[in-house]
Amino acid sequence: MAGTTQSHSAPAVETPLRRFCRDFAESRIALLGLAMFAIVLGAALFAPLLSPQNPYDLNQLDIMDGRQPPMTMSMGGFTFWLGSDDQGRDMLSAIFHGLRTSLGVGAMSAIGALALGAAAGLVAAYFGGRIETLIMRIVDIQLSFPSILVALILLAVLGQGTWKIVVALICVQWAYYARTVRGAALVERRKEYVEAARCLGLGHRRIVFGHILPNCMPPLIVVVTVQVAHAIALEATLSFLGIGLPITEPSLGLLIANGFEYLLSGKYWISFFPGVALLTTIVSINLVGDQLRDVLNPRLQK
Repeated sequence: MAGTTQSHSAPAVETPLRRFCRDFAESRIALLGLAMFAIVLGAALFAPLLSPQNPYDLNQLDIMDGRQPPMTMSMGGFTFWLGSDDQGRDMLSAIFHGLRTSLGVGAMSAIGALALGAAAGLVAAYFGGRIETLIMRIVDIQLSFPSILVALILLAVLGQGTWKIVVALICVQWAYYARTVRGAALVERRKEYVEAARCLGLGHRRIVFGHILPNCMPPLIVVVTVQVAHAIALEATLSFLGIGLPITEPSLGLLIANGFEYLLSGKYWISFFPGVALLTTIVSINLVGDQLRDVLNPRLQK
């Protein structure tokens, strides 16, 4: 009998990116959050194209369109799908522009706080000693105060404005990144590859930013998602209180504040729909962040 040959094909190697996508896609709640965030991000990016009017162009506003209920025809010939506010702004257009501002403030503050906090945490963990004690005592002091209180004090000094509220949020949030990076970097500092890099004569900057920082990224990614949602909520709260963004700039917090006095008169849509948009944005980011935490931390995987 003639011998038969069998070909054994090597199993396909699963790359880390493919494994990450597979683990992330296993959660329907995470996919729902990602879809919600994609809709919110698309509405923010394409706000000028999707909006039937520019709600902050005085030439496009008509006082006769003020406080119109949803599904009402405007004086300009388009439909107020979500109604209008007291100045005749189309609520749908105002929400699109407000989402753009909220996501922009959240992203800019997260990038600034990440850079400042990661640098402080890496320096504290790598050098230790008095430097670590000084940095971590500053972090502990700041985290002992409520974020809203620190932001209120800073904005009382800086005043209103987009960049001013971004600076205030950076000052509020950097301590969270510093504590997270310091804890992860302490673990990485004791590993063999760091000792090998020192024996090879690599400089401190290359060891810290080229070797330790990349291995601290998984917990940082989770913290970024949480802090972006926190920054958006904090900006909306400050704008609602009247000390965040000025009234000439779009903000979900300002839209909610504009309709707050009309709630008892039955004109709920002025505050309700911006509140739904704000809630959807924060919930979608948190859902994605929760799944990222489970995927990036093997101890939390089921």
